[in-house]
Amino acid sequence: MICKGAETLTTLTKGFCFGEGPRWFEGLLWFSDMLGEAVHTVNLRGDLTTLPLPGHHPSGLGFRPDGTLLIVSGEQRRLLRYDGYTVDPIAELADLVPAALGDMVIDDAGRAYVGSQAREGGVIVRVDPDGSIAVVAENLDFPNGMAITADRTTLIVAESTGRRLTAFTVAADGSLGGRRIFADVLDGPPDGICLDAEGGVWVAMTLAHAFERIEEGGAVTDRIEMDERIAIACTLGGPERRTLFLLSSTDAYPQRLVGTKDSRVDAVTLDIPGAGLP
Repeated sequence: MICKGAETLTTLTKGFCFGEGPRWFEGLLWFSDMLGEAVHTVNLRGDLTTLPLPGHHPSGLGFRPDGTLLIVSGEQRRLLRYDGYTVDPIAELADLVPAALGDMVIDDAGRAYVGSQAREGGVIVRVDPDGSIAVVAENLDFPNGMAITADRTTLIVAESTGRRLTAFTVAADGSLGGRRIFADVLDGPPDGICLDAEGGVWVAMTLAHAFERIEEGGAVTDRIEMDERIAIACTLGGPERRTLFLLSSTDAYPQRLVGTKDSRVDAVTLDIPGAGLP
């Protein structure tokens, strides 16, 4: 196993409350500040922009093929659309889900898979570009980070309270089936995830204070220690998609961080590039 201490990381930006949902798009890292009620972008020079979202608790982010940004409004249990000018609700999910919404991944057809984070009985809801909505997975233990493999045949979701990664086969119509364990008995509750070109899953292991690269079956082949910081989410982007962006905080429980600005984004260059979606 290769271990990298937090001192090897480059801090890209800091000074926000609780970062989630990092996505690399058109030369920028986009991420949510759930408690700061905003979506930020940062470039590789550390220049930060802010899209205020008062009244929302933004979580998962994703881009449809036409470049439209979709934003999960977690506590309000709705999906928002940002076209570069205005933010509008496009799907109300409160009647379909048992708990607040969390992470999201969007496929090549623009279908958004959104997790509802019940500790038991969590679900994944699919919102299609035509506005149709369907529950496509049930009985998950706090579904969190999600990703779709490079061949577009598999969706992997982190079940936080279940301490496992679960895989589903993605059918042509966007339905999910063939549920199976990708990796189990993890070092801690997994949060955000992303995929690399050799089949590894980078996972934010919250209470383990680390980001781990996990292969199918559970082997940990790389680990980035974060000292006392809490690993929250990650994504691969940047030049050649070899930059791993790491979002971390000082507490795993967002409600304890209201009013603080101790979260940050770090970056490290890897040998294996990113793959799949996001």
